[in-house]
Amino acid sequence: MAEHAHAALVRKGYEAFERGDMDTLRGMMTGDCTHHVPGSHPLSGDFKGTDAIINDYYGRLYSETGGSFRVELQNVLVDGRGHAVSVHRFTADRGDKHLDGWGGIVFRIVGDKMTDLDECVEDIDKGNEFWS
Repeated sequence: MAEHAHAALVRKGYEAFERGDMDTLRGMMTGDCTHHVPGSHPLSGDFKGTDAIINDYYGRLYSETGGSFRVELQNVLVDGRGHAVSVHRFTADRGDKHLDGWGGIVFRIVGDKMTDLDECVEDIDKGNEFWS
């Protein structure tokens, strides 16, 4: 059976992120897409628009970790009505701190574009400590 188009879109996005291919990611999002990041640290909050998501969030993930931030997609679930949920493992190093955890993103998809990404993590406190 063929993979659902929304699952394929999410997989393609994760692959582009891992390669650092921000042009591909930008093309997969609507111009007013929003990425919601949980926690109470300098990288948490709402990043609205592709420039804010790509430059202010994804760019900082790389710069704050010296390029060590990695994410490994484990699974994608879809509802066939414009929602997809990913489950991933992420790791990063920042100074003498190491982060290794589980997370996911709830995607809202309209047509063939991501319009909203709502990130969830297994341990918010661990993330707050790492990024602060």
